[in-house]
Amino acid sequence: MPTVQPTLDGTLPQPPLTYTEWVDHIRPAFVTAARSGRRFTTYEIAKDADLPEPANPRADWGNAVQAFVREGLIEHVDFDRSSRPTGEKSAVSVWRGTRAAQAGRIA
Repeated sequence: MPTVQPTLDGTLPQPPLTYTEWVDHIRPAFVTAARSGRRFTTYEIAKDADLPEPANPRADWGNAVQAFVREGLIEHVDFDRSSRPTGEKSAVSVWRGTRAAQAGRIA
């Protein structure tokens, strides 16, 4: 059994969230954004809500957002330049809550 090294303050680190736990954790922030009717990028929601990074950031953010699209929570409306500091102004999708989400019929 592997040992876990305590952090500098003596506490044991929390085990990382699984993908499913992480999606459950970030979902309320996206539901709130979808209900607002405003346009947003994934990074804006992550930054504003101080969301944790997933285990595999290059794939998990996109997978989660596409799951929200399939659920009818959000829809793609445009492209913009990334505001993520490490994004080098690359093109990113802009999202908005669907009419059903804005009306509170999707949660």
